[in-house]
Amino acid sequence: MFRGSAKYIANHRNTLGVYHIPGGLLDLPDHTVFRDLMQDIAITWLLGMQIVLVVGCRHQIRKRLGDINRGQGLCVTDRETLQIVKEEAGSVRFEVERQLARCLRVQGAAPLGGGGHAAGLNGYYDGNVVSGNFYSSQPFGILDGIDYQYSGFLRKVEVEKIRQLHNNRDICLLTSLGVSPSGEVFNVNSECLAAGVGGALGASKVIYFTENDMELRHMIHEMKIQSLRLSDATALLRYHGVKCHKQGYVTIEDESAAVNGPRDVLDMLIRIGWGTRALELGVKRAHIISPRAGAVLQELFTRDGNGVLVSGDIYEGIRRAIVQEVAEIYDLIQPLVESGKLIYRPKATLEHDIDTYYVYTRDSHIVACGQLKLFEDGFAEIGCLVVSKDYRHNGRGDAMLGYLERLALMNGCRSIFVLSTQTMEWFLERGFDAATVDQLPKSRQATYNHLRASKIYIKKIETPRDLDASELWWNR
Repeated sequence: MFRGSAKYIANHRNTLGVYHIPGGLLDLPDHTVFRDLMQDIAITWLLGMQIVLVVGCRHQIRKRLGDINRGQGLCVTDRETLQIVKEEAGSVRFEVERQLARCLRVQGAAPLGGGGHAAGLNGYYDGNVVSGNFYSSQPFGILDGIDYQYSGFLRKVEVEKIRQLHNNRDICLLTSLGVSPSGEVFNVNSECLAAGVGGALGASKVIYFTENDMELRHMIHEMKIQSLRLSDATALLRYHGVKCHKQGYVTIEDESAAVNGPRDVLDMLIRIGWGTRALELGVKRAHIISPRAGAVLQELFTRDGNGVLVSGDIYEGIRRAIVQEVAEIYDLIQPLVESGKLIYRPKATLEHDIDTYYVYTRDSHIVACGQLKLFEDGFAEIGCLVVSKDYRHNGRGDAMLGYLERLALMNGCRSIFVLSTQTMEWFLERGFDAATVDQLPKSRQATYNHLRASKIYIKKIETPRDLDASELWWNR
């Protein structure tokens, strides 16, 4: 188990994660769910992650006042309502602090470097949960003739103060109450707050917990969907008419469908919406995870994962080549042909096979290319993988390789192979294993050039999560 998780633990160490905890998790019939979740979050801290917790209290407010929202998360907060928000925000903050105080008392662990106040007398360490004015807010004001009074949204994050906490191995806890520079207190949407704080801190991930077990499935194939690109997530939200606004509220085109439809569906869409907002603000990845015991650990530290991952469009700019680009592709690969790294491909051959080539463009210029050929028995070959010398340190090669791997998987190929004479280490570092000619598909064995004697490397891919894991290493 630990062998399989080791690389994930190493990758997440010293990265920053923002966890959003909805108030409903504190009020579930099974109280062990919240307790175990706090334990799992403490384990991610123990494994070296820097943590910000954003805890909401909408569930508690609804229990006392009913649904006061105009849309999702936009409500008029008058003075009486603000007092209730203060009471409930303080209650959930105390409960989180209470549970984590128990979980963070680590026994028998060595300090993670340098000592500091986190190191105990016996070389052990523990952490504190620290809350305070780590962000400022501002009021909505009057929108469409409605005065929202003490409803507000994020204004500024005190980035350096939060980083000081993390340097001391402490956990930062934020509630939905934000204070303005003038001293006024405003009720802030906690999901939007998590996205904004994640963006300001340059977080590696923002994690939204659901209040119930839920998952995303393909409407036609019924397959469980565990990853979405930003463009796919945006298209999904547009299809359902859901829009998350930067001021911290959600609008839905068909309000009647939202009210009468399954609540879990709307909750999932809203969390995806705030996840996309986090990515737009600069966060690398957003996760939507159920609160079941161990789910967050499985999502972060195993290949199979557990929830839904929303990640940026790192393949933006890659597309199938067109015949008008043959000359530019020829010029791009020619230096590697002359150095012996690639076999010679006449322009006529490139033109004939142009449908198998893909290009990475920037400002209408081709900066990388690659070829994908499909074979029988679930095999695919990636070849002619070339990046312009001016772009070889910007992850273009990894992006092109990842794109072609995903394309092969979409076409039912689980075994991807490459042939190389000089760049063997590059492929070994990316999960390929050395192979022999007789491991190739029969039709490719027949055309293998024994005089050139290229080395053969094969990579097995079972699910898109295998590729998601690969991206962790080069797209940090």
